Amino acid sequence: MTSDGYADVVMPVRVDPAGVAGPTPGQARGRRWRRVGKGLYVPADVDPAPTRQRIAEAVRGTGGAATGWAALHWLGATWFNGVRGDGLTPQAVPIALDDRRQARARPGVALSEDWLFDDDVIVVGGLRVTIPERAVTYEVRRAWHLAGAVRTIDMAAFDDLVDIEGLTAYTERLVARGGVRLLRQALTRADENVWSPPEVDMRIEWEHTGRAGSLLCNVPLFDLSGRHLLTPDLFDPVHAVAGEYNGAVHDGVAPRRRDLDREELYRRHGIESLWMMSADNRDTTRFVRRLHAAYDRADGRPGAPTWTLTQPDWWVDTSTVAARRALTPDQRARWLRRQNPKPLTCGS
Repeated sequence: MTSDGYADVVMPVRVDPAGVAGPTPGQARGRRWRRVGKGLYVPADVDPAPTRQRIAEAVRGTGGAATGWAALHWLGATWFNGVRGDGLTPQAVPIALDDRRQARARPGVALSEDWLFDDDVIVVGGLRVTIPERAVTYEVRRAWHLAGAVRTIDMAAFDDLVDIEGLTAYTERLVARGGVRLLRQALTRADENVWSPPEVDMRIEWEHTGRAGSLLCNVPLFDLSGRHLLTPDLFDPVHAVAGEYNGAVHDGVAPRRRDLDREELYRRHGIESLWMMSADNRDTTRFVRRLHAAYDRADGRPGAPTWTLTQPDWWVDTSTVAARRALTPDQRARWLRRQNPKPLTCGS
């Protein structure tokens, strides 16, 4: 009923007259088994709330495959937890059925009859799921806005499940599909080195102001002797302006002290810094005001820079999916620990 690596999931089973592979007909009618679909059961004490369990119960027996956020979550994506942007409302589990309907609509499930390519479906942990490229493009094509579409791509790339080149190639196969225009637009704005969903929103808002000469995500800054200084969430090297997202995780004395130390270090090296607060997601007016003020101050800074983007020989670049995929396990443990995911959501 479980597969290696998915021991926390109890797969639904069919009735078995012998009572070996599943409940007998009599047992299935009793209190010790819970019906989750047509002819499918799990033990009644299995909690249906965990996201992977919810996905398995929704998909099993449909003849389809989990896609969208559900496939990405099943494949280990950090930021796709099946909850909407409010952090509370569960998202319906999207199931790709191809163009042959084998399941009926029911609460908590979103059925898609959009036809699949022959290589779109794989089996992982005993469950049929679509490949990451299909899952991401499905999710992006149904996004409510550009920021949500870009966020999906960036956060799937965070776990190296997709890269922009591969997604672009896959998109070329999606002829006359709904939402492809948004998908293509999002691909031009996506980045493979974003570490959290709020960074995407900050980047897009920043770009909309028209002030950025060039905006880099999580690029390391070094002093002129090659010592690592800082890795800002966003950095405009043309104007020497750095941006940091300051969410709830920054509350408290110790995090605030670290933020102040970072701000002092920026000043010492002639870099203007600004912070986007979690409340700015609801109303960006103050963030935009702080952004313009930072650029105004940066324009008046004299002197040669005491920082550089040139990476010293000892540094290992992890800014692309290809670079991260090439890391050894030991290198991943060392060089990716600074990404430090937070328990947020990628809901659009």
